[in-house]
Amino acid sequence: MVRPRTKAVLVLLATLLPAVAWAQDYRSVSVPKAVLYDAPSAQGKKLFVVGQQYPVEVIVNLGEWVKVRDQRGELAWIEAKQLSPKRSVLVTAPQAEVREGADEASRLVFRVEKDVALELVDAGANGWAKVRHRDGLAGFIQISKVWGL
Repeated sequence: MVRPRTKAVLVLLATLLPAVAWAQDYRSVSVPKAVLYDAPSAQGKKLFVVGQQYPVEVIVNLGEWVKVRDQRGELAWIEAKQLSPKRSVLVTAPQAEVREGADEASRLVFRVEKDVALELVDAGANGWAKVRHRDGLAGFIQISKVWGL
């Protein structure tokens, strides 16, 4: 027989575990150019090179090597020392507008093209995220126009 208190704890755990399992861990590339491999080794096949601030989703962390997913869904391995916990997002729309405030009526700060990485300042709310371009300009971008959140 299960005690009422034990049952309550089990129900709570069953409720929380799916949320923990689905929590996404994003990082960004911290070096000017990082090679991504097909295996957790520098002797693995080189798949592609990504630049600084490129966002990736962490899938598996083996300590020195991390398996990551990019915005296209491709899986690859990267050396952990080449990643930063500092978050960034990648523009997925052909062109996106960065505004002074988190709404369409706010003044336009700048436009950004597809595949440009922006530093994530705040994940925000109401469908907008605060971002900063590497040249220092900052503002709000619609979440639907970026990947990495």
